[in-house]
Amino acid sequence: MIAFVAGAWHQYKWPGVAVSTGAVVMWILLHFTRMVTVLSRAANRPVGHVASAVMFNAKLKKGVNLMHVIAMTKSLGERLSEENVQPEVFKWADSGDSSVVCTFKDGKLQSWDMTRPQQTDTEESEVSS
Repeated sequence: MIAFVAGAWHQYKWPGVAVSTGAVVMWILLHFTRMVTVLSRAANRPVGHVASAVMFNAKLKKGVNLMHVIAMTKSLGERLSEENVQPEVFKWADSGDSSVVCTFKDGKLQSWDMTRPQQTDTEESEVSS
């Protein structure tokens, strides 16, 4: 950002500084607004709950940031790791006891693992009928 403003100074002097500073402030405000919106939506949902763990698992991609995952789930994850320790591990579960455990390193998704509840023999025969 400093290089952007310095380049604007070098090219256009004070008018360039004014425009580039305005652009940087606008960029910061857009990101701040998105963060507040995502976190306010997540604050109104139960911690670690997702509508469908299977669909959540299908949408995950390596390298996305934690804020993107919170926006997808509209819920803060249940922390499984200690606070301020890398990697950070969070869990999201649905009402059917399926869950997805996500591992983040430096705020980026490194890996995830989905677990589903075991079906009993009677449930399997009902499904196949």
